[in-house]
Amino acid sequence: MKTLTITKPDDWHVHVRGGAILKAVLPHTARQFARAIIMPNLKPPVATVAQALAYRQEILAALPVGMGFTPLMTLYLTAATTLEEIRKAAECEHIHAFKLYPAGATTNSDLGVADIKTVYPLFAALERYDMPLLVHGEVTDEQCDIFDREKAFVDTHLSAIVANFPALRVVVEHATTTEAVQFVESASANVAATITPQHLLFNRNALLAGGIRPHYYCLPIIKREQHRLALVAVATSGNPKFFLGTDSAPHLTSLKETACGCAGCFSAHAALELYAEAFERAGALDRLEGFASLYGADFYRLSRNTGTVTLAKMAWRVPLAYGDEEVSITPLQAGEQLGWKML
Repeated sequence: MKTLTITKPDDWHVHVRGGAILKAVLPHTARQFARAIIMPNLKPPVATVAQALAYRQEILAALPVGMGFTPLMTLYLTAATTLEEIRKAAECEHIHAFKLYPAGATTNSDLGVADIKTVYPLFAALERYDMPLLVHGEVTDEQCDIFDREKAFVDTHLSAIVANFPALRVVVEHATTTEAVQFVESASANVAATITPQHLLFNRNALLAGGIRPHYYCLPIIKREQHRLALVAVATSGNPKFFLGTDSAPHLTSLKETACGCAGCFSAHAALELYAEAFERAGALDRLEGFASLYGADFYRLSRNTGTVTLAKMAWRVPLAYGDEEVSITPLQAGEQLGWKML
């Protein structure tokens, strides 16, 4: 049996929700990853240190007995965020970044920032305290085609943020386009990006060809093949500015398979296996460890993990759903066969 053993990885962008959904999905992430950057877009949003610490305790309480996992908390940046809250976050060992959502860009982003220039003083504080800014990089202009919203954000907002705050560490979350890749490659070492498994494996045909398939619907939306190829090339290049962030985003199946389905792909059940598929297809399995286990920790200035995980080259079929009658979640690639299995 062919196997691949790598340093235990981290997920630098994941949604674990709360309540019953948290209990259903957290073991999947904790099984594969030692740590994860936890997204703060709950209702209400996790916008203060006190709220983040309470959410952290909820996550830790939901862990199965004996399972080790460290949640790395983030705060939701809003127009109401204060300089004092940024200071408190910078002094808290459990808070690792602030997340910028343009208002209306994605799930639970209603309280995001409507005019990005109005929060420039907050960016200056983040820069001063060396607190990373994680960016959902899409404009929300209704006149802008949904497939062009990331490119427009790079051109109109991201380039200005990086130019005005050169010492600010910025992560372009779930990069999906050639333009985002090129921007990160050409920027300073303070600018990095995460890449999801769905954007490495699929183009927009997976969502739209042969019928609308809602479980491939996420934001930023899956793009053309030329963009997928650019993501694969940079993810497998060994460039340390690009690292793993699943953006695993669970929703109840009933809320995905509806007239207005929620955006998000649940990939935590097979995250490493999906990335291994992408890297194997590119002939770059030897570079999976850097992307999955090393570069993100370096960017966040955290120690690398010391344990390992092993993947085996073996076929298995993804279940049609995870959870129970109360919480049923359809995973990415439900019912499909994968070629790698984490042991």
